Order: sequence, then structure tokens, then C-alpha cells
Amino acid sequence: MKLLIVGATGTLGRQVVRHAIDEGYQVSCLVRNARKASFLKEWGANLVQGDLSKPDSLKLALQGMDAVIDTATTRPTDPGSTRVVDWDGKVSLIQAAEAAAVKRFVFVSIMDADKYAHVPLMDMKACTESFLAETKLDYTILRPCGFFQGLIGQYAIPILDKQAVWLMGEGSSIAFMDTQDIAKFAVKALKQPQVSRKTFDLAGPKAWTPRGIVQLCENLSGEEAKILSLPAGLLKGAKRVIRFFEWGWNTADRLAFAEVISAGKPLNAAMDDTYDAFEIDPSTISTLESYMQDYFGRILKKLRELDYEKNKKSSRKRTPFKAPRSS
Repeated sequence: MKLLIVGATGTLGRQVVRHAIDEGYQVSCLVRNARKASFLKEWGANLVQGDLSKPDSLKLALQGMDAVIDTATTRPTDPGSTRVVDWDGKVSLIQAAEAAAVKRFVFVSIMDADKYAHVPLMDMKACTESFLAETKLDYTILRPCGFFQGLIGQYAIPILDKQAVWLMGEGSSIAFMDTQDIAKFAVKALKQPQVSRKTFDLAGPKAWTPRGIVQLCENLSGEEAKILSLPAGLLKGAKRVIRFFEWGWNTADRLAFAEVISAGKPLNAAMDDTYDAFEIDPSTISTLESYMQDYFGRILKKLRELDYEKNKKSSRKRTPFKAPRSS
């Protein structure tokens, strides 16, 4: 099966690429910048030049493809507005896939996207789900609620660096997942007829509150976190101000999304039926405890090695003179 992966350089996309290659698929990746995506070629993927904002490039990229996995979403640093990629671009991609008679289409959305019409990114994901459902494509929609990987920069690194950890409101309990596990579901969807034209929420083994994640990081690092609270009203005010400037559109969209995860409403889902449909053993799904334990284990080991080397150099500097010869 010839597979095109869209969003292949992203946090989730690169894991989908690795897993699909390991499973024997002939993988192509839609990329805007081949130089920045060279690591995908080293893994064994074919790079196809294209851009979601340029429909003609999508037609060329989809020629001869049997399946598509779409994990793309706008980064805060991307030029233009979220709409260019997460609505206009997705519509163009879906239309091009249908025109190219693509056999399978897997779309990665966001859990509860249809419940937050006031949040631009989630509204566009929900609208894309509806648009996809109206096509004749053999699709599967996956709706994860958050990645383990995003918690490193938000919690682990500030705690290790003795910097502030910012918490907004009470915070929602969220069942984060490892992107490697989400990639399993995405690739499995390509050959499971029972998941055709269906939507699945994806949740990890346990939902975590922000303070629960902080406590886990404290226990594993041996460091005490410096917690600072950000009032929800200040967050809304910042979003309104940033909206006045074109360069702030993506940032404002992310701030709106931050309101969702700080609202206190849980993001979680029962997974028993989903595991059965995808024929995935739940015991193979990573827990946040094991993920963070592995992360802190590697980092603390590296820090100890660096400290040891530093002490060795300091010891040499303290004894610059040769010992006197014995008579």
C-alpha cells in the first residue's frame, strides 16, 4: 500500500512515519521544506513537495496513493492564520483525495472538538470531521486529547531548571497519550474494515490534573516545583488584545484552546471497545508514570555524568604544581 502522510514533521506525524515504515508501508511524506524533513528520508520515506495552502500541489502528491494519514495542524509560528491550514487546506486535501480515488483516509482531530465552537482550532477540526463524513471516502477519524510529549516543556523542564510552572485555573483532568501509541491506532486503521467511516476518541490509561502531573514530576526529579497561577480572566484579556494583530492570530487561537484545558471539564473516554475494534492490546499502551520515569531517568543520569566531568576538571585545576621529588 502506498501511503501519504500529511504533517509528517510534527510531533505525532513523525511517529506515524516511523510506525508505518516498520509495518512495511511504502511511505511518502508531504513536505514544504525538503531540507528540514531530511531525517524522514533517512528513515526510508519518500519526500513529496507540497503545501496544504496550494491545492495544485496536493493533486500531484496524491497521484498513485492508496491511503492518506493526515496529522497536520498549524504551529503557532506558522505564517498566516490557522484557517489556511486547518480548514481551507483540509478541504482541499480531502477533495483531492476523493478525486484521486484514495482507498483509505485517516484524519486526526481533537477530542470534544464539536463542543467548543468558540475555539477556532477545535471548530475547524469539527467542521473538517463533518465535511469528511459527507464524502464517499473510506475514512476513520481519531480524536486524541493530548500528548505526553507536550508535558515535558510545560512541566518537566521548568521543574528541573527551577523555573516557574504556570497553571491556569483549576485545570482539566486529561487522559494524555504517547504519540507512539496514537501512531499505532492511525496505522492500524488502514487495514481494519470495522473502523471504516467511524470516529474514535483516544485516551490514555489515566486522566491527570495539572497538579497531579506536577507532583509526579516532583517525585521523579527530587525537585520542588515553583507554581504560579495565571487567572483565567487575564488569559481571555490577552487573547482579545493579540487578536488585533495579524501576527498574533495563531497565538490567539492557542490561547483560546488553553481556555478549554483550564476550564476544569475532564477530557477522557472509555477505551475497551476501541481497543477491540483496532485489535490493540491495552497492556501495550504507555502510562504517563512510565514515560516520565524514563525521561527523568535519562536526564538525571546525563546531569550526573556532566557533574562528574565538571568535578574532575575542577580537581585538576586545584593541583597545578608537580609534587616535589623525594631525595
